[in-house]
Amino acid sequence: MALRISSDLWVASYLRKCRLNGSFGYLAKRGATDAGAIFIKIILPDGTVNLYGPAPQSAALNSVDDVLSGDDSRVFEMVLAATDDLIEVRLSRERKFDPDVWIIEVEDTQGRHALRLTE
Repeated sequence: MALRISSDLWVASYLRKCRLNGSFGYLAKRGATDAGAIFIKIILPDGTVNLYGPAPQSAALNSVDDVLSGDDSRVFEMVLAATDDLIEVRLSRERKFDPDVWIIEVEDTQGRHALRLTE
């Protein structure tokens, strides 16, 4: 069975991927090293923000092949598309619920996120 990579390593890899894609990404809040939930804010040029968060565990493995191969890649879903103020209200609730949460902010003119999303 494959081991899940730590949150800090996943975040570092994701931020590097953002830079390679021409986006500006930065860590807004550091969470628990090994297992903190990760939320990603994609900031669009018009000021709107798309918030992505962890998909439910049932969506993480999409097929029997994923289970057999040990693929436990992180899967995300769109949580909210709104103004930054509304996104921050939502993230404030997440921080109260889970102080180990990670928050990444990405500025991308095309709204790209490079995340594996639920189908």
